[in-house]
Amino acid sequence: MSAVNSPRVTSDERRARFAAVVQRYGVLIALALLVLFGALRYEGFLSPYNVFTVLGYNSMFGLVALGMAFVIMTGGIDLSVGSVAAFASVVGALLSPYGLWPALLGAVAAAALLGLVNGLVIAYLKILPFITTLAMLLAARGLALMLAKDQSVSVDYDHGFTTLGQGNVGGVPFTAILLGVAFAVGMVVLRYTRFGRHVLAIGGNEEASRLMGLPVERTLVTTYVLSGALAGLAGVILASQFGAGQPTEGLGWELTAIAAVVVGGTLLTGGSGSVGSTLVGVLLLGIIFNILNFENGRGTISLSAYWQSVIRGAFLLVVVVLQNQLGRARSATRRD
Repeated sequence: MSAVNSPRVTSDERRARFAAVVQRYGVLIALALLVLFGALRYEGFLSPYNVFTVLGYNSMFGLVALGMAFVIMTGGIDLSVGSVAAFASVVGALLSPYGLWPALLGAVAAAALLGLVNGLVIAYLKILPFITTLAMLLAARGLALMLAKDQSVSVDYDHGFTTLGQGNVGGVPFTAILLGVAFAVGMVVLRYTRFGRHVLAIGGNEEASRLMGLPVERTLVTTYVLSGALAGLAGVILASQFGAGQPTEGLGWELTAIAAVVVGGTLLTGGSGSVGSTLVGVLLLGIIFNILNFENGRGTISLSAYWQSVIRGAFLLVVVVLQNQLGRARSATRRD
């Protein structure tokens, strides 16, 4: 019987190993292939200007995705990040006459407060994250529109506020440096701190974590505060880069963040994930749209900005389906 079964087991194990490699390294391989394609097809694709432009622009989405990664690792979701970022952009613009640091700290603190409300409702009132953050999406958008009086709020250019979004060090945008520092800290936190271990444990089994004595409620609240604060930082960058707080911006940012996190291999069910792979997911999405812009410039295709939402949605669906199939392949092998 062993001889009869061994070819089937060997085949299953081979598929499982392939699934594990794709889940772990697939996004990095895809990123490398895209960069190679762009470098061979487009002149100036790897120029410092294009590279830093992609990094600088996508820093906002990267920061939101970093917060979303921690939330999803707990088994939750945060649909409010786009509205919170728009709210923070308005707060930052209104505080910009007082200088960069008061505006930055004030906007991030205001966004973190909204994240705190999310966390308290989810952790202590036991309301589903989907419902809670959907309600906050509407509330934060309303607050942004009220503060801005339903119009863009111009920033003050005389007190250094725009330095964050438009300044650079040796040609490297401040926003790109900030993105790198944020993800480096995120990797350290997830891998080497109690908080990171608690996040993964709660995502794996919240009730078991509670029985083990882990601070489940406190960890959940902290996670949503972190997500709100990072969305707030993204909102400040938005206002600083474009010179205005924009209450109607941030639409679809939650989809972009979720797509980047899932593309990076983090399971939507929680309990597993990688900060580094989330960054790769952000860069992968950013380069896809950068390539589409190059194609538009060549006249090969002609896609409006609205197609970006269509592409993000389709891309997310494909990745989730692929992730599900790979997970089934690995689960089937473990059962055997």
